[in-house]
Amino acid sequence: MPDFKVPLKDYSFLFNDVLDMQSKYQHVKGGDQATPDMLDAIFSEAAKFCETELAPLYQSGDKGCTWDDGVVTTPDGFKEAYAKFIEAGWTSLTGSPEMGGQGLPSSISIAINEMLTTANWAWAMYPGLSEGAVATLEDHGTDEQKQAYLTKLVSGVWSGTMCLTEPHCGTDLGQLKTKAVPNDDGSYKINGTKIFISAGEHDLTENIVHIVLAKLPDAPKGTKGISLFIIPKFLPAADGSAGERNGVRCGSIEHKMGIHGNGTAMLNFDDATGFLIGEPHDGLNAMFTYMNVARIGTASQGSAAAERSFQGASKYARERLAMRSLSGVKNPDGPADPIIAHPDVRRMLLTQRAIAEGGRAMVTYASQFADLYVGGETEGVREAAENRLGFCTPILKGFITEQGVVAANHGVQVFGGHGYIQEWGMEQILRDSRIATLYEGTTGIQALDLVGRKVLMDRFKQLKIFTGEMLSFAAESLPWRKGSKGNRKQAWTVAKLAVKWRLLGYRLAMQGKKNPDAVGAGSVDFLMFSGYAYMAFMWAKMSSVAQAQLDAGEGDSKFLQEKLHTAEFFFERMLPQADVHAKTIGANLGSVMAMPTDYFDAS
Repeated sequence: MPDFKVPLKDYSFLFNDVLDMQSKYQHVKGGDQATPDMLDAIFSEAAKFCETELAPLYQSGDKGCTWDDGVVTTPDGFKEAYAKFIEAGWTSLTGSPEMGGQGLPSSISIAINEMLTTANWAWAMYPGLSEGAVATLEDHGTDEQKQAYLTKLVSGVWSGTMCLTEPHCGTDLGQLKTKAVPNDDGSYKINGTKIFISAGEHDLTENIVHIVLAKLPDAPKGTKGISLFIIPKFLPAADGSAGERNGVRCGSIEHKMGIHGNGTAMLNFDDATGFLIGEPHDGLNAMFTYMNVARIGTASQGSAAAERSFQGASKYARERLAMRSLSGVKNPDGPADPIIAHPDVRRMLLTQRAIAEGGRAMVTYASQFADLYVGGETEGVREAAENRLGFCTPILKGFITEQGVVAANHGVQVFGGHGYIQEWGMEQILRDSRIATLYEGTTGIQALDLVGRKVLMDRFKQLKIFTGEMLSFAAESLPWRKGSKGNRKQAWTVAKLAVKWRLLGYRLAMQGKKNPDAVGAGSVDFLMFSGYAYMAFMWAKMSSVAQAQLDAGEGDSKFLQEKLHTAEFFFERMLPQADVHAKTIGANLGSVMAMPTDYFDAS
């Protein structure tokens, strides 16, 4: 596999030029520290760590973790890399200064997490899971809980997980059976089994702090009866260190399709001591703090898969010789032309690049709301940001991860038969990328969340706000004197997408009134249309800024010309797929629901 290089120019372009994060940081707690010079330094140092420490371990880490009587050992090099990571203070970037953190905006950490994931997906999940635990405790933990756990989690000496899924239930958490019984000292005795726990057991940290959903004896039925608990692997000692072993054990690790270097564990809680977070029976509300953090990180994994696969495939395509170009010989001194000369190979490479860079822009755009949600100046600002982020999250998570799989699949295809062979590393990217569409809620679950909670139950408020921004951008870009013809055409397309997006939402609502199954049948297509519209907005913004800088004689002209070309490719060759999803939303429901259940019996 070719050496991985972090696309630093792209991060700088997004943060400094396209989205002007500097002006937004002025309204965020801790944002005054995030000067352009500091950002450049942080991103540059993160890139060095990714390229020199993590990327070389990506393929070797695919050999996987080992389990022996509850003890999990990570692949060679993982533990040493993690020690360097926490020594350099990377886990503390966005943590509270009161708990040893640096207090920087969340958007910086989100960008760095994408770099880490692109370099070594399985490794990056270990510190990535801790961020959600930190966010949950910061928002919902007691002062005593914060003192006991946050300093260790922020420093990275301890790590965190979230434990939701059980063998008999996945996303339908109302069915969970893990029980919590109060003890006389205010703690709880927890019994149950959790599965699919990423980073659930490993040898990287002194302690692992599990954030666990369970039900109290008097819990109401369904999701309203779920509570949230802290269950550490080792109970904190009086001096704050990892003390007595708690009643949580790793029963096994999963034998899975990808991310082999991450210990995805089955955890057994046998009379484990736990501590309630927040109010009884209010666990899901507290858990959503964790989930929003996790889903943004998962969305960026789609961009990571596209970036890593593109870098491998583009180098190979420039070197691999096969057949002659349809338009004439391009390599007269060789037996064949490089496959980069063939239009279909270029189509796949451009698709990968458009997904990687477009997805990165989508996540960065949403990260400004994460900044305000965490560090906004007023309660009203934080609430508004939470709502904006909540609308973006299912689109980001559902659309970008699906596109990441498309990009990774193209990477294998560019290599041909060699892409199917392990030594090249392309099939590993494809295997790893598949999980992103599944954990933190499958694409279908994200689609129902978007349509049900974020559009219909919200009475289209956030949809109108988002599409209103698209229309405002288009209005500013359409006057004939401003921008290039290509920019104006893209702006007009964005305006039409905004209007169509609203109309599709209204249509789905009307269909749902007649038959609720229509919402379920059309929800994924609505999500995918939303993703294409969102990405088109980002590509139009990037194209507009790139053209303006070229006209002013500013910036790196080669980088900016490449942005314009990739934007053109997206609008001409990828965006038309949105029309297919729009048409499918209104298709005959009977084609999905008419047949009885035994129709699906293949016996």
